[in-house]
Amino acid sequence: MLLAGAFVVAYAWPVLDPRLDPDLRTLLDALSWTVWAAFAIDLAARLFLAEDRRRYAVSHWYDVALVLLPVLRPLRLLRLLALVRILDRSAAGSIAGRVLVYVSGATLLAVALGALATLDAEQDAAEANITTYGDALWWASTTVTTVGYGDRFPVTGEGRFVAVALMLVGIALVGTVTASIASWMLARIESERAAAGTSEDA
Repeated sequence: MLLAGAFVVAYAWPVLDPRLDPDLRTLLDALSWTVWAAFAIDLAARLFLAEDRRRYAVSHWYDVALVLLPVLRPLRLLRLLALVRILDRSAAGSIAGRVLVYVSGATLLAVALGALATLDAEQDAAEANITTYGDALWWASTTVTTVGYGDRFPVTGEGRFVAVALMLVGIALVGTVTASIASWMLARIESERAAAGTSEDA
């Protein structure tokens, strides 16, 4: 988690401050690649210790992709999906509590990191209309909530890749909330029926 946090700083700082001192930019770039190397060593060790290496690699596909495709900088942000494990530990025991924690955490991560990755891809592109982090946050928020006003949109391939990912996240979040509310209502109805039946028997 500390390495993931260090990577966010090394990745985000040059994106948010294009006029960054060249020496500091070089240092942050070196830090970013050092963190990538640490992730690669970590993955290699886990693959070596796994009983079924192929199955482990498939179930941890995002780790494999991040090690094999370091050129796609927005893709490397997927390593931060490990933060969801922390959400699982802090979630309440009930289904409603878990859904609330997961949805709020996943939404914040998706919007913040999606905006950062999109700004990185778009800010220097010709005819780009996402040129500040504020623009990127607005676009990411409307995309992940499936509103999509269309006033901001990516024009690069990497930016559109991030857009597709955010669209899928948005659809998944809406579906999760809908299914959880339906499950909660059915459970409440069954509980009330059971209570009513007990009262009639008494």
